[in-house]
Amino acid sequence: MCQVNFLILAGGSGTRLWPLSRKNFPKQFLKLPLPNSTQPESFFQKTLKRIALYPDDANFYIITNEKYKFYILNQIKEIWDNPDNSFDTVLEPASRNTAPAIALGVRYALEKGASLEDVFVVTPSDHLIEPKEKFVEYLERAVEIAEKGHIVTFGIKPTKPETGYGYIKANEQSFQDGYFKVERFVEKPDLETARRYLEEGNYFWNSGMFAFSGKTFIEELKTYLPEASIIFEKPMEEVFQRFSDLPDISIDYAVMEKTNKAVVLPLSLYWSDIGSWESLFEVFEKDEKGNLLLGNVLDLDVRNSFVFGDRRLIALLGVKDLVVIETEDALLITRKGESQRVREVVKELLKKGRSEAEEHLTVYRPWGSYTVLEEGPRYKIKRIVVNPGEKLSLQLHHHRSEHWIVVRGTAKVRIGDKEMFVHENESVYVPKSTLHRLENPGKIPLEIIEVQNGEYLEEDDIVRMDDIYGR
Repeated sequence: MCQVNFLILAGGSGTRLWPLSRKNFPKQFLKLPLPNSTQPESFFQKTLKRIALYPDDANFYIITNEKYKFYILNQIKEIWDNPDNSFDTVLEPASRNTAPAIALGVRYALEKGASLEDVFVVTPSDHLIEPKEKFVEYLERAVEIAEKGHIVTFGIKPTKPETGYGYIKANEQSFQDGYFKVERFVEKPDLETARRYLEEGNYFWNSGMFAFSGKTFIEELKTYLPEASIIFEKPMEEVFQRFSDLPDISIDYAVMEKTNKAVVLPLSLYWSDIGSWESLFEVFEKDEKGNLLLGNVLDLDVRNSFVFGDRRLIALLGVKDLVVIETEDALLITRKGESQRVREVVKELLKKGRSEAEEHLTVYRPWGSYTVLEEGPRYKIKRIVVNPGEKLSLQLHHHRSEHWIVVRGTAKVRIGDKEMFVHENESVYVPKSTLHRLENPGKIPLEIIEVQNGEYLEEDDIVRMDDIYGR
């Protein structure tokens, strides 16, 4: 049996689940209150637990970017007390879509000792798949097929005429050993076409999961995307330097739609890419009126609607077929059937330079998080949480002073040349242009209220002198 290497794609931005998913904290890291979950886990954590069930020794390479690196490390620690060294993180120098990302993952694995004869299994990190044990059986079968020189794509047997997924058409005459040759890939269809695909029976949803040997993948990539050959021909340092020059193209367009080595392995299980609010709506059981109401919701004569509330009371009266998603700083209201267009909202927000496209009011950092409670001309108020044993960088600000009030835990503080401990209901003042550092030496989360004053209060007014996280 060959060595198996899992490539977990964890660099996507998940814009279709805005305002919950945002560029700087995307869908794969969200912990949604999903049914049948005994504890809150992110899609990324569910993915790792699922593939970790693979019975043979395997290596795991998580392909992401610098911005998400610490989310990944922290979420791995949350589900495994002592994660072993088989989890390796590959940081993309730039976002260039799935074809270059997968190629970079394969090259990195080869540098770490993988063989061209090894099988690589590619999986996104933001899908739901049940039951896990059955999926692992399909993984084992895919590895066997990939060893024969095929590029395996996992096709999901459709249960309804779905317009939100691309499809794979299988060549019915080619069926052997449980898989088909791929006849063609087709784009997301309209409803009438999707119904026809369902009736014909040889169309499968394209899951975006693949298996192939290193040798087969490199040969096909060099044939159909020769621009990417530098990934396997140049030294790694040069690969990283020139990565942003590679085409921005998916593996489907670059290889799968052109190769004659593609086969589809049909999967008969529950699968969803949670690619829209409607797809999340389908995961849950509905009430007697066809509603899914999560949060502080009051409904009067409401039907067939999905409401997700964060904090505020949401009252709905006499409406139907709505999707209402509320967060601390944004409210999305759309008709069911339209939520695939949410990415248009994100594009418009980016065009207008609105921070709501990228950041939540709560922003996660390697050491913990901060939440903007209020801001106005020349002031900003934050709640800062520092995890036990963590500390912020040694830094200064040229344009603002800060006042820290400890509300929970004990802080170790450096201001200039002085170090001190600050306890609950005590405070300290940090003048402009003064080196300072905040640290949690305790066993419980440290929570402080920070009041900033100054002429410029943005996050780029930070001069770091020392940082244990290498930022």
